[in-house]
Amino acid sequence: MTFLAIDVGNTRLKWALFDAPHASAPVRAHGAEFLDNIDRLADGAWAGLPAPTRMLGCVVAGDAVKRRVVEQMELWDVQAQWVVSSAQEAGLVNGYDHPSRLGSDRWVAMIGARHRMLSGGRARPLIVVMVGTAVTVDAIDAEGRFLGGLILPGHGIMLRALETGTAGLHVPTGEVRLFPTNTSDALTSGGTYAIAGAVERMVQHVMAHCGEEPACMMTGGAGWKMAPSMTRPFELVENLIFDGLLEIAARRWAAVVA
Repeated sequence: MTFLAIDVGNTRLKWALFDAPHASAPVRAHGAEFLDNIDRLADGAWAGLPAPTRMLGCVVAGDAVKRRVVEQMELWDVQAQWVVSSAQEAGLVNGYDHPSRLGSDRWVAMIGARHRMLSGGRARPLIVVMVGTAVTVDAIDAEGRFLGGLILPGHGIMLRALETGTAGLHVPTGEVRLFPTNTSDALTSGGTYAIAGAVERMVQHVMAHCGEEPACMMTGGAGWKMAPSMTRPFELVENLIFDGLLEIAARRWAAVVA
């Protein structure tokens, strides 16, 4: 049973075709496209793929983008299924005031992160950081309850906001410095330390609430940029959303896979 996982973010669509819907399944093919290029998938990257038996995805880019993805999938006889955040799934309990309003990417990434942690050791509190167009910092206790999380702008949005609202800040991207001495470095360092500071504050909240230091996992296209500036130990994972989609799919289709 081949399985297609799709992650549609605010900037890019990422996809991977697995031999089966479970965490240890080999990857047959994978790729990424900017949202402007979605309409080329059926005639391009997907044209030579074996037809997937099952598909599961998460999308935060809106219904119009989702429809375009589904249109590209018409070259296969497979039903498009999309994760919607719920009160609980795959061992994770959703503590959001309105569970269905939690971004599906955050929900799926947290599921992937928790099961990744459990596969390698004991249950403990966990912080999941996604660094992309936006940045999210989400907290889970040792029992698998999502406690809540932070949302803040990514580097690009911060810089565009400053360029729009402040005269004379149209400068090249700089470097992260302890004591920036030019405007480019000051802007890049400010954005980086804002994100690192949000993670540090959430760590402190979780320690006070749970009584122990949480594990920390980071993912997202810009995660590698944050790595040198983090103040706590963390694991950088290439795509927690695929991990989460695989875990959800394995549970939903366990009888079929068996």
